[in-house]
This record gives sequence, structure tokens and C-alpha cells, in this order.
Amino acid sequence: MSTPDAPQNPPVPPGPWAPPAAPPFGPPAGTTGGPAQPAGGHPGVAPGRPAPPAGAYAPPAGYALAPGAAGPAYGAAPAHRSSVLGVVALVLALVATVGASILGAIASYRIGLGAGRQITAGALDTDFDWSILTPVRDWVLLGEVSFWVGTALGVWALVQGVIAIVTARGRGAGIAAVIVAALGPIAFGAVVQGFLTAGLAAGTGMGS
Repeated sequence: MSTPDAPQNPPVPPGPWAPPAAPPFGPPAGTTGGPAQPAGGHPGVAPGRPAPPAGAYAPPAGYALAPGAAGPAYGAAPAHRSSVLGVVALVLALVATVGASILGAIASYRIGLGAGRQITAGALDTDFDWSILTPVRDWVLLGEVSFWVGTALGVWALVQGVIAIVTARGRGAGIAAVIVAALGPIAFGAVVQGFLTAGLAAGTGMGS
């Protein structure tokens, strides 16, 4: 009994399974043909895939830029602002307070002096008569003008001083302007009252 002939080419046992990126299949289409990128390669790119071209990716708005890229310098010192606004407000407040008080003092003294002389001459009856101010009507007009001009300049200085404080454009001078402008009406009233009383005393002879 004859033995059957052995096969010419015996079957080759299958080798271990290899991923598609390794031989013998070769890397996927579109890759560079090299092995997968190791850890620490291009961020955000899967292993075995091509890296994006330079400049194709930009960070979303609001994220920090790469070192050396142009952009605003956050945390830098703010630009220096001029203090002219606060200084002008302080000058206006001083003019409104001091200037109006001086003019009011002169006018009120002359008004008191003239009214006192009319009272001494017997021109004043039991009821107050505004006609006693007729000889000093020019001084009355000066007192009114000084009051209204001082009020307008004081309000202007007060508003401008507040703006200077808020915008940091002469904050120290702005604070001083607000204080002086707020005290202006009190100073004007006190000065006018004092000099009017002194003028009345001098006109009626009570001060002699």
C-alpha cells in the first residue's frame, strides 16, 4: 500500500495581528508615512494624522496670545491723565467764594450805611419802606450781581470738580473745589450779614 505524497507547500501558520498603520498594510492615506507621533507631539492631533499647517489654527477670542504675539499689555500702568480739569474747577470755586464775598461785603456795607442815614433822618415810618434804598440802588445792584455770578460760578465749579474726581483728572484739586464751592454760600451770607450790620451801625451813629 503506497503512502500518499506529502503536500509540496505546507501551510504557513498565521502571524500576529498588526494594526493598519503598521506593515504590511502601510500607514493610512494622507499621512507622512512615518510612525505615529509620540507623546508630546503636536497638541490636539491624533497619532498617525498629519499636523495642521502653520498658521491654520488661531485661539478663540478672549484667550491669551502666544508669547511674542502682538496684543494689549494687560496689567500695564494706566496712562497719565492731565489734572487741568480739577485745577480749573478749584480756581472757579475760589473766584466764586472769595470774589463774590468781597464784592458782597463792599456792597452790603454801603447799603447799610445809606439805609442807616435814611433811618436817622426819619425817612422810615412804622412800616418798612423800600424807598430808603433809593440812594444806594447802585450798591444794591452790585450786591445782586455778585450773588448771582458767584452762584453760577460755584455750581460750575461743583459739577466740574465732581467730574474731575470721577475721571481722576486732578482728583485732589477736584475735591478741594467741591468743598470750597459747597462752603461758598455760607461764607457769602456770613460776610454780607456782618458788613450790612456794620454799615447800619455806622449810618445811624450807633457805632460812634
